[in-house]
Order: sequence, then structure tokens, then C-alpha cells
Amino acid sequence: MRIAVLKETREGETRVALVPELVGRLTALGYAVAVEPGAGVGALHADEEYAAAGAVVDADAVEGAEVVVSVQPPPIDVVRRLAPGTSTISFLPSLQETGLVADLRDSGVTAYAMELVPRISRAQAMDALSSQALVAGYRCAIVAAGLLRRFFPLNMTAAGTVPPAEVVVLGAGVAGLQAIATSKRLGAVVKAYDVRAASAEEIRSMGAQAIDLGLEALEGAGGYAREMTEERATRQRELLTPYVAAADALITTAAVPGRQAPVLVTREMVEQMRPGSVVVDLAAESGGNVEGSVPGQVVRIGAAQVWGGSGVPAQMPGPASRLYAQNVVNLVALMTRAGEGEQPPAFAPDFADEIIAGACVTHEGVVRHEPTRTALEGGAP
Repeated sequence: MRIAVLKETREGETRVALVPELVGRLTALGYAVAVEPGAGVGALHADEEYAAAGAVVDADAVEGAEVVVSVQPPPIDVVRRLAPGTSTISFLPSLQETGLVADLRDSGVTAYAMELVPRISRAQAMDALSSQALVAGYRCAIVAAGLLRRFFPLNMTAAGTVPPAEVVVLGAGVAGLQAIATSKRLGAVVKAYDVRAASAEEIRSMGAQAIDLGLEALEGAGGYAREMTEERATRQRELLTPYVAAADALITTAAVPGRQAPVLVTREMVEQMRPGSVVVDLAAESGGNVEGSVPGQVVRIGAAQVWGGSGVPAQMPGPASRLYAQNVVNLVALMTRAGEGEQPPAFAPDFADEIIAGACVTHEGVVRHEPTRTALEGGAP
């Protein structure tokens, strides 16, 4: 059995789908690991490290591979080189990449999307959305601290006392909780808000103050918040305004994969922040939680600097790659049948398993992911 590790080619992507320290996990399962030259350079892993770990560094790594792993979806030219029956494992925003999905389908490739791994207890070790959100949440707090031209922690000196910065975090999923925890570790006073019922206890467990707006909780499927009416959204923004205005740093992390991010903060709300304030919008790439934020740029709104997130986990490629690679290896292990007697180990996904079935986008010339199939039937190839 051969697993190929692709070198990422999309602009700004520095992560790699397998790190040298986990090569042994795959070889122990019976796989031969082939890595494209330079695949780990962005994450500071040299080809020699992969070779020392037992992998083969090969420019034709995908030739004869049963499984191809990457962070971003494999390029179309790579897909067209794969033999029917080959499996790919990557992030795959299928509703935005319908052309690629059509190529995967027509090539007879079985494609698994890491963001479609069901959010159930048994799948936690394969949950790449959560692992990458952890990295992004940490990075958001570090960015906020770096942009803010004052201390995060309280400082008591002979020259006087410098009060701590006040940080407000909107959204208390994995990224938000990590932003809270990191801001607290840096010494800030942190307040946070999320529309989900369980969020207040989670926020308090991080040592922050949970903001209570007196509004009904909105709990949706998969642990995400459900969409709110425009009336509810307007009222929520009104109630959040004084908290935003008082913040030295505002961090927003509310997003649902494949959907437009909700606008939590208007331009007018940001304009009420004090001179020197900082806003970090993790959701800028999916529309933005903050009106006026721009992915990959720092813009000024009123007297505040507004940082728009773009490829945030890739800004910390070392830990992001290590966590993602562990997710991938755990998913591969789930789909591997151990050898018994004279029967060798085999890559043998069981589609009766809800994790495997849920993550699968294409298989045997069919688009199995219903929303993507509907999108394709609606006019795409």
C-alpha cells in the first residue's frame, strides 16, 4: 500500500499533510510513504527528515499510490493522473470547488473532505476543523497583542500602575475559547459572548466573564449556532455596542464552514472604539464578522485597526501541520484493515461507518455528498 504526500501549491499554504514524526505510524500499518520533494519546507521539515523517518522522497509520489493526502484539495492536473479507485484525503470545500469535484467524480477517485468528518465523540481525533481552529484562535490573540500599543497584563511599578487591557471575544467555539485562554495567559481582562446555551459555562471555565445580553440561546446542529433573524441580529448588535466600545481589543471568531459568516459588528460600532483599539476578524475570509474587514489586510475604521484573517492556521505551519497530520493519520488508520494470517493489511474503507460515509464526497463515479450533488445537478458539470 502506497500513500503519497503532496507538496502544497496554493498561494499562502505553508502546511503539510504529514510530518516526519508520524511517518512511522503509517509504515507500522503497512504503508509505504512517498513524499513529494519540498512538501514539508513551509512547515520547516526538510526532505532528509522524511527519508530518515522511513519515507521515500519522490517527484512521482502519486504514481501507483492508493491514497493521496494533502491540506488543500489536490490540483486538477494531479487528479487527472490518478488511477480510478485512488483515494484522496484533504480539506475539500466541495460547494465552492464543484469543478474539481466533477473531475474527481469523472476520474473515479474517492475523495474524502476533512471538514465533513462528523462532529461526534468517536471522531474527535480526526476533527481537523477543531485542530486548525485551535491554532487560529491562538494566533488571533497573539495578533491582537502585537497590534495593540499597550500592555495586555496589569503592571504595578514604582512609577505607577498600568491597568490591564480589556479584550472582548465574540464566538466561543474552539477558536474563540483558545483566543480567550491565550488572552488570559497574556494577562488581559477578557469578556466573551456566544449565542449558544452552553457557551457561558465554557467561557467562565477559561477564566473570562460571560457577557449576558438577556437574549434567547440559538443552538444549531453539529454544535454550531443556528442562524438568527435579522430582527434578532439587530438587537444583538445594539446590546453588544457598549462592550465593543469599551474594548481595547476585539476578537471575532463566529463562522460555520460553507456558510457566510454572520455580521456581528457594524462599522458604526467599530467607530465608537477608542483611539489605538484593535479588531481581529478571524472570519474575514467567509464574509467577515466585522463590517469593513478585508482578508489579509489591516484597515482603519474610525480610530481602530482592523485585521482581517486569511489562511490563519498556515501562519503557524509547524503546530498546524502536526495537528492536521495526526487527524489524517487517525482517519487513515480507521480505514485500514489489519492483516490476519496470510491476509495482508489493506486500505479498506467501511462505508457503513458514519465517519467514513460522512467524510466521503465522491466514490465510484458518484457524488455522495448530497448538497454538492444538488449543486452539480443544478448546472455545474
